[in-house]
Amino acid sequence: MTEVPSPITGSVWKILVENGASVGEGETLVILESMKMEIRVRCPHNGRVVEIRVKEGDSILEDDVVAIIE
Repeated sequence: MTEVPSPITGSVWKILVENGASVGEGETLVILESMKMEIRVRCPHNGRVVEIRVKEGDSILEDDVVAIIE
């Protein structure tokens, strides 16, 4: 299992995948907003989303776990 961290401190603007979804390497999982910029959190490898650990509107810190991929 792989923990996918947030690359930056910001807020969760949009979640693009659901638990159980098959995802490909480089696919955007979540879009964060920080200082009016959109930052995409991408999947590190092909797999399945085990858990999304954030909700839209959440404030998160750099390195907080956004998702778990297997």
